[in-house]
Amino acid sequence: MDRRRFLTVTGSTLAMLGSGRSFAQGRMRIDPNEFQPLPIAITNFVPGSPADGDVGNGVTQVITNNLKRSGLFAPIDQAAFIERISNIDVAPQFQNWKTINAQALVTGRMTRQPDGRLKAEFRLWDVVSGQQLTGQQYFTSPEYWRRIAHIISDQIYERMTGEKGYFDSRVVFVDETGPKERRVKRLAIMDQDGANVRYLTRGSDLVLTPRFSPNSQEVTYMEFGQGDPKVYLYNIETGQREIVGNFPGMTFAPRFSPDGQRVIMSLQQGGNSNLFVMDLRSRSTTRLTDTPAIDTSPSYSPDGTRICFESDRGGKPQIYVMSASGGPAQRISFSKDDSNGSYSTPVWSPRGDYIAFTKQGGGQFAIGIMKPDGSGERILTSGYHNEGPTFSPNGRVVMFFREPGGAAGPSLFTVDISGRNEQKVPTPGYASDPAWSPLLSSTSG
Repeated sequence: MDRRRFLTVTGSTLAMLGSGRSFAQGRMRIDPNEFQPLPIAITNFVPGSPADGDVGNGVTQVITNNLKRSGLFAPIDQAAFIERISNIDVAPQFQNWKTINAQALVTGRMTRQPDGRLKAEFRLWDVVSGQQLTGQQYFTSPEYWRRIAHIISDQIYERMTGEKGYFDSRVVFVDETGPKERRVKRLAIMDQDGANVRYLTRGSDLVLTPRFSPNSQEVTYMEFGQGDPKVYLYNIETGQREIVGNFPGMTFAPRFSPDGQRVIMSLQQGGNSNLFVMDLRSRSTTRLTDTPAIDTSPSYSPDGTRICFESDRGGKPQIYVMSASGGPAQRISFSKDDSNGSYSTPVWSPRGDYIAFTKQGGGQFAIGIMKPDGSGERILTSGYHNEGPTFSPNGRVVMFFREPGGAAGPSLFTVDISGRNEQKVPTPGYASDPAWSPLLSSTSG
C-alpha cells in the first residue's frame, strides 16, 4: 500500500444537522465488570450512482465488522431497520431508531467524482438526543476504500469512547505453511482485520520477531540464513532491506526506539546474552547490560526513557525495568507462587500504562499485563501455548499467537486488556510472532 498516494485523501467536517446536548456528555463509560456493548445501527452507504453500490456496501460491512470485533459495540441487524436512509443530509426519524433500541446511528454516502476518486461521507448520530455527534468527508482513490472504512471506524470509536481507535493499522507476522518438521516461514503484512495480506520474504530462510518502526514504513526482524542469524531492516514501500550491523555471534529480538533512530537487541556471546543498542545514523553500538545471565526481549517505554526486558539473572526468566541508557535494573515480576512462574516477552503499551508478558507455570502459557512497577498483574488468557503479545496502537487490545500442539500450527488472537472479547484473527494459514503497527493516519505526512 503506497501510503503517500493514498494520502491525497482529504478529510473535512460535515455541517452539523442536529442540536441539543451530546451523547451522555459525549462518551461511553466502559466498566470492565459491568460493561454491555452499545447497540448501534449502521446503514448502507447511499451510492451516488448504481456503480457505487458495491463499494458503499463494502464500506458498511467493514465498519460493522470493526466495531463488532472491538467488543464495545453491538451492531443491529439491518433486517430490523424500520427506516431506509436515502439522503444523509436530512435528519433521520429518530423514533424509528429508538424503537429498535439503537443508541447510536451511522449514515453515509459514497459518490464517484468526475476525476475518478471516491468521495466518502458519514454522519454519527446520538439517537436519544437527536444530535449529530460528528460528520466527515474524505476523497481517495477507489482502491483504498477499505482504508476509508477503517478511518471512519476510528472516528466513530474515538467520538463514542474518548479513546483513539486502532482500525487503520497493520500487523506484520510470520506466515507458516507446510508440515511441522519442514515449516516454511515467510514475513507477511496485513490490515489489522486480516485483509490485504502481502508477503515480504520468499520463505527460503527462517524469519522471526518482526517489529514495526514508529512511522510504520520499516520492519526490523531476525533471519536465519547461512551462518549466524542476523538482524535486518526492511522498507515496506520500496522492498529494500539492509543488515543492521555485522555482529559476531547471534542477535535476537530487535526492536525500534520510539523515535525510530535506534534499534535495541540482544547479542549472544558464549553462554550468555546482553542488550545492545545501535544508532541507525552513525551505526555506533552501545552495550547496556553486562551480566553472566541471558538478557533478551527488550522493549522501550513510549517516551524512550526506560526499557523492560527479560532476564534469568535471578535463576529463571523474569521481567526487569531499567533506564534506556543502562544501569541498575529493577525486577517487577513476582508470581504468587514464586517457585512456579516465569515471565518472558515483555512489551510496553503505547500508552505507557501497562507491560504485557507471557507467563509460564503449571503447564500453562498465559498472556497478561502489569503496571510498569509490577503492580496490578492481570491474566488475560491462558492455555497450552500462548506467546508473543503485541499492543494495538491505542493500548486497549493485545494480539498474541497460540500454538495448539500436535500437527497443527499457530494462530493469531486478540483480547482486550480487561480479559474480555477474545477473537481469532483470520490469516491465510498458520501465523505467529505478530507485531501491531502504530495508527497509520497518525503517522502520515
